[in-house]
Amino acid sequence: MTQPLSSPGSLSAVPIIERAVKQLSKLPGIGPRMAQRLTLALLKRKKEEVQELVDALGQLIDGVNPCPECGNYDQQTPCRICADDQRDRSVICVVEQHQDLIAIERTSQYHGLYHILGGVLSPIDGVGPEEIGIPKLLRRLNEPVREVILATNPTIEGDATAHYIQDASKTLGVRITRLARGLPSGSDIEYADESTLALALSTRSELK
Repeated sequence: MTQPLSSPGSLSAVPIIERAVKQLSKLPGIGPRMAQRLTLALLKRKKEEVQELVDALGQLIDGVNPCPECGNYDQQTPCRICADDQRDRSVICVVEQHQDLIAIERTSQYHGLYHILGGVLSPIDGVGPEEIGIPKLLRRLNEPVREVILATNPTIEGDATAHYIQDASKTLGVRITRLARGLPSGSDIEYADESTLALALSTRSELK
């Protein structure tokens, strides 16, 4: 039988500490034990350092918002990428999450715009086109766009989402391409190295 993380008399039984552990454990990839270790690590830091973290989180909440055009997080509206006149505005790269945008930007091989879906189609979970902003993407294609790069992850859900976008945009006269299969099947773009992503971008193929 699994023992509870906190027990009477333990440090984690302190209400303030338990609250911090509970909130940290809500973050992706952080379980209760990791949250407890992080909380205790913060208690060992100088108060000035912890206050800097608190201030940074406060600024993060108050000063950063999703771009109304592409969904990218930034301090300005529209985001720096959408506002950059040097970007090729005729190409839109569609990604699942913000991490994927960051990964592609690291390659320095792509100079167009982005559209962040924020997820993939998953009918069993109640996630349809509206929930991930596909109608908004299709409205963007009414502008002078010559190519849409579907950079969803090479998973069942990612492929299904890419096919849906492809079918929905057939009548718009836009070239639809998909990242080359240099990406391992079932992997996430976020974890691909720069050279693999750069190759996938440069050898992307047109979807028929």
